[in-house]
Amino acid sequence: MEIKNRKANFLYYILDTFECGIELKGTEVKSIRIGKCDIRDSYGIVKDNEIFLINMYISKYDKGNRFNHDERRTRKLLLHKKEIKKIRELKEKDGITIVPLEVYFKKNIAKVKLGICKGKKIYDKRETIKKRDLEREARRNL
Repeated sequence: MEIKNRKANFLYYILDTFECGIELKGTEVKSIRIGKCDIRDSYGIVKDNEIFLINMYISKYDKGNRFNHDERRTRKLLLHKKEIKKIRELKEKDGITIVPLEVYFKKNIAKVKLGICKGKKIYDKRETIKKRDLEREARRNL
């Protein structure tokens, strides 16, 4: 099951991407497997040579017990030191944001595709809409 952040391409220019692991509890993994996860409003921060994902929503597992997880807790991302250093250097630039682009499983391990992004202005968004409409019209004519 893949959970994608489709608005990210519309709201940001994606400068670079990283694949990283994510530290999860058992009931969180089960909820992601059935697709009950939302990464639209989440973002990453660099703190003490670690990267954390804030505001990622993973709903409570239906069949979980009293040890079920908190839905919007801060989750640690698992990256190599070199990657964290590179992300920190990119983040220090003005207007750069760390945004999760998708959550997926690779060999039964949950992975997050992180994007290093720069926000678009309103006129850039209009340009994106215009380009998308032209492509849709061209496909319709064929």
